[in-house]
Amino acid sequence: LVQAQAVGRALKDLGHESVEMTFSMDVKGFLKEVKDAYPQLVFNLVESVGGHGRLIHFPASVLDLLAIPYTGAPADALYLTSSKVIAKKILSGAGIPTPSYYSPGDLKAKSIPIGGPYIVKSVWEHASVGLEESSVLAVKSSGQLLAEMEKRRDQLGGDCFAEQFIDGREFNLSLLASPEGPEALPPAEMKFIDYPPEKWKVVGYKAKWDDSSFESLHTQRCFEFPKSERPLLQNLMDMAKRCWHVFGLRGYARVDFRVDERNQPWVLEINANPCLSPDAGFVAAASQAGLSYKQVVERILQDVHPLP
Repeated sequence: LVQAQAVGRALKDLGHESVEMTFSMDVKGFLKEVKDAYPQLVFNLVESVGGHGRLIHFPASVLDLLAIPYTGAPADALYLTSSKVIAKKILSGAGIPTPSYYSPGDLKAKSIPIGGPYIVKSVWEHASVGLEESSVLAVKSSGQLLAEMEKRRDQLGGDCFAEQFIDGREFNLSLLASPEGPEALPPAEMKFIDYPPEKWKVVGYKAKWDDSSFESLHTQRCFEFPKSERPLLQNLMDMAKRCWHVFGLRGYARVDFRVDERNQPWVLEINANPCLSPDAGFVAAASQAGLSYKQVVERILQDVHPLP
């Protein structure tokens, strides 16, 4: 709601008339409402439908059906990136490093040697839903890992997977459309300040949404790096742009990375249509690039593809 209001103000400043509209499981009602409004285009800010992240592509698919143009990633890109497992398969196929993973089906099919810690994640839900320090497991067998995954299924939206935990640095790389292609905004590192040695470093739900938690108070976004880091930062920007092209993204996006002790980046997630709230990481990165909120919205509008 905050980002919808902020985008609405920016659209007004750009000379556009806009109206807020909710997409729900009542698709028939939405069809009538959007047909009555007859918009020139839709600024798509939907992050879930009926509380389900796996349906994030549904509004875009409906707009495609109605032949109404919309901002941000197309429906197929939203689907492919919202499933973290499908996204990881595509990343691996494109030769883009991403941590190895197991689904419950993998572990049920055969006994697999397990080495190193794993982090259990939701397949579909984003915004770090169900993700905390306790999600990192130093298990000793595939059976133990499977049991932990089964125990956490409900709180993770039903489908989950176990990803090799990269115990290193965490970076966010935001991308914004430009006439020359995606522009990589200044990289941001999420720094873990004064974490005790035994505490897993995870940007989980508390770090993002609970302002009073240790995780939130001790996790800081940083845009300042020494010159010696330039090769690493350039590598992150290049990899993020590759993700943009591989998934066919539009408008804006964010790619989350972990970097291990050998300075090897690993792509964790592709975030199509990331949050545009004024205090969100994407807007902070745009500000570092000297872009106003209105300019960000204008650039996103300019990357709306015309209908065939």
